[in-house]
Amino acid sequence: MSTPIGTGPGRALLAVYGLFSVAAGSRATVQILQRFDEAPLAYSLSAFAAAVYVVLTVALARGARRLALWALAIELAGVLVIGTASVVRPAAFPDETVWSVYGKGYLFIPLVLPIVGLYWLLRRRR
Repeated sequence: MSTPIGTGPGRALLAVYGLFSVAAGSRATVQILQRFDEAPLAYSLSAFAAAVYVVLTVALARGARRLALWALAIELAGVLVIGTASVVRPAAFPDETVWSVYGKGYLFIPLVLPIVGLYWLLRRRR
């Protein structure tokens, strides 16, 4: 039987995703409104990351396991692809995104978080 995703450590995961939704969303909003022309790709990717965090927050809060799994997979792919691209071609990212250099600006939490989330959702109650 599956463990409910909003219990125990799942509540901490929900809280972290809620915090990241606000942090990434606020940062992207300010960047887009004030200086979008400086780094449109980076700022758009930060807004996309914020949207993924919002979806994850809602999915975890509602117990929507399948949606949460898809969103976690998208997040992990985004962190790995954008992280690698920002290391290989830093000129393409004149300003950081949430996922640049694997989330370095956020203490690498964006890299670790989807792995923890996938573990939490895929583990089984013994």
